[in-house]
Amino acid sequence: MESEKRPEDVVTVDVEVAKDLLQKGQLYLDVRTVEEYNKAHVENALNVPYMFLTSEGRVKNPDFLAQVTSILKKEDHVVVACNSGGRGHRACIDLRNAGYEHVKNMAGGYSAWVDSGFAGDKPAEELKIACKFRG
Repeated sequence: MESEKRPEDVVTVDVEVAKDLLQKGQLYLDVRTVEEYNKAHVENALNVPYMFLTSEGRVKNPDFLAQVTSILKKEDHVVVACNSGGRGHRACIDLRNAGYEHVKNMAGGYSAWVDSGFAGDKPAEELKIACKFRG
């Protein structure tokens, strides 16, 4: 039996590498909330929220792995990202523990993608949502 994956087992890539991987056909899993995703996202991104915003704060999506399994195969090569990197990193640990071997966390998340100019010509303020927003 394989041992439980730890945070240091997650491969993290910067946005330049992530963009290159996506251009080569890897999939992009956006683990931000639906509200964040609907505001702006990477083209062709798949959205499965890792956490939900509730009146009590952020709560982990209890169906995260089941929802991912319904759209991704364990052998798929996937770049995982959230808004700034934290949720994406935790999602990668869960995915690795569930048997997804080819997942990479995008450092800095979608905010870094926007800051790198990859989101097009809209002002960054229109594309990004503050990490600590309240719903």
